[in-house]
Amino acid sequence: MPSSHSTIRLLAIDIDGTLVNSRDELTETTRQALHRACAAGLKIVLATGRRYSRALPLVGPLAIDAPLVTASGALIKHPLDHRTLFRATFERQLLCDLLTVVERRGFEAVLYADSYHDGFDFYCERLEVERAELADYLALNPGCHRLWPALMRDPPEGVFAGFSTGTRDEMLELHEELQRELPGLLYTHVLRSPRYIGHMCEIAPFGVTKWSGIQHVAAEWGILPEEMCAVGDDVNDIPMIEAAGIGIAMGNAQPEVKAAADLIAPTHDEDGLAAVVDFLLDGIVPYRGRGR
Repeated sequence: MPSSHSTIRLLAIDIDGTLVNSRDELTETTRQALHRACAAGLKIVLATGRRYSRALPLVGPLAIDAPLVTASGALIKHPLDHRTLFRATFERQLLCDLLTVVERRGFEAVLYADSYHDGFDFYCERLEVERAELADYLALNPGCHRLWPALMRDPPEGVFAGFSTGTRDEMLELHEELQRELPGLLYTHVLRSPRYIGHMCEIAPFGVTKWSGIQHVAAEWGILPEEMCAVGDDVNDIPMIEAAGIGIAMGNAQPEVKAAADLIAPTHDEDGLAAVVDFLLDGIVPYRGRGR
């Protein structure tokens, strides 16, 4: 059974499909609800699959003084001074091995770097690419890259996560092959950001998830798992939804995310996150409960 909402001290929030609506907007209703949560003493943590630079613009409107858990838990930074609080690390041979699998299936990788201060945050092999999904991603992130022509055979140092992109079926097959070839060494999942046309197979070292990132932040505040509420909509949110004291899926969530949740909130286009705050502060229950 989930924890009582009155015991919750930390609210962990996904961004795409949860904090922002289908038009990538942070509505005034949601913003005010989160300010109300902060005023009531709740700690707010954004836990997102976005890169740090893509999550950062939301910090100003929310005025939240808290670390950002980005890249699905692989990088945690403080937005006030951009200090790195945690960065996952790939053992180099493992990184080379996974890139071999990716290349063997005919895909290229995008690799994340903790290089915000240097004006970029991912490496790619080239900009002129054949696959429409990768071309779309690169076109929508101009100036955020650094070229590394030997990326697939001799990757740069400091890589903490990455992804490949293609159709849903292609990425599911890649996910399965990575798990088969490198069992117990990687955390991979397949999702689609509403910003891009392709699905992504996101890749991080084993054990690195949004939940591991939230735990890292919560430990500094002395907050226990049962004192947390986690809200999300996609498969990379499942670890935090399953492990938090209360796990809530948005009404627009993937079916497997709803199946993992204790409660289902309204959709992101119905200010579902504001309904979550109402539940935590006033006991107004979202759409329905679902036992674990």
